[in-house]
Amino acid sequence: MRIPKRVAVIGAGSMGSQVMWRLAARGAEVIGYDRFAPGHDRGAAGGESRIFRAVHLGESRYIPLLRLADGLWEQLQAETGRSLRRRSGCLVMAETASPAMRLLLSSHAAHGLDHEVLDREELARRFPQHRLPDGHTAVLDRMGAILRPEASVQAAAARAEQLGARLHRYTPVREIAPAAGGGVHIVTDQGTDHVDTAVVTVGPWINTLLPGLPRSIDVRRVVCSWHLPASHDWFAGGAPPFVRATPHDCFGIPSPDGISVKLGLSFAHHLPVPEPELLDRTVRPEELGIFRELISELMPDLNPDPIRLSAYMEGYTESGNPLVGHLPGEDDIIVMAGFSGSGFKLSPAMGEIAADLALDGTTDHPVGFLAPAGVGVA
Repeated sequence: MRIPKRVAVIGAGSMGSQVMWRLAARGAEVIGYDRFAPGHDRGAAGGESRIFRAVHLGESRYIPLLRLADGLWEQLQAETGRSLRRRSGCLVMAETASPAMRLLLSSHAAHGLDHEVLDREELARRFPQHRLPDGHTAVLDRMGAILRPEASVQAAAARAEQLGARLHRYTPVREIAPAAGGGVHIVTDQGTDHVDTAVVTVGPWINTLLPGLPRSIDVRRVVCSWHLPASHDWFAGGAPPFVRATPHDCFGIPSPDGISVKLGLSFAHHLPVPEPELLDRTVRPEELGIFRELISELMPDLNPDPIRLSAYMEGYTESGNPLVGHLPGEDDIIVMAGFSGSGFKLSPAMGEIAADLALDGTTDHPVGFLAPAGVGVA
């Protein structure tokens, strides 16, 4: 098999920056392109904090990938000297009898993940800022952590450049075209480059750049709000972020600076984005009703009037699983897209997997269930 050495990475954001790092670390000639620059706020990596946790509600096949990501997060911090992740634990709350909670508990037990089950009384004693409805359970995932997304993207891209990668900032890619005889043409306003392999990690721009995807990505506008708490309880005891399923699917992250709490909502509250370049970044007062409702019912210690509001974009697939692997019918084009609001924690692992696919044509990591064609292995 011909081993490609010259690899283009299209999009240097959440996934692309990590892909560049892992490729450069393995000696590839890496050429990155981004329509903005690493750490920008147009995609899904904005908002100063994201959650690392051991398992998804409803899916256990990610656990080996999360273990891989866990070690690579530590490696990236060591190589860059940057504090990118703070181990804090993560609270996951859902109905005790729900399939999601049953799967979460069985996955933790089957994989030996460090966790603790908290009933209503224990949660109230340890984390009084949260209300737990009757019939609900809380799980403290001790692998949980708070990630710094913008700093992480910049750190990974900078490390890749230290290792020899070249990054074209503010350079949108207009076309990715398979070349006769093999390889890929990368077309920008500055001209055309030829590479052996292209890894496409452009987030919400994926449908425009690769219109032939077998499954399109549903691009959504995501609103986050920041609220001041009335007490310091939010920042005590490790200040764990949290994920809640029913009666209001949401997540929250105490800010690393100890000032506010960031809140975000589930997919049901995300409006479609027909054109990424036209994202409506203005959050209107009428959009705050659901935030006020969940605060009143579940987190009354928070001031319902936010001190900050921001809108971002995320890409979703119908299944909730991203597309990771070779573009069907194109051995020299690898796609990573549609991480559905929960992929940032996996990004170093996805960088390693993309490096495998680009340099070796395959990977030993278990990502066959994420193949863009929906069947087989990546």
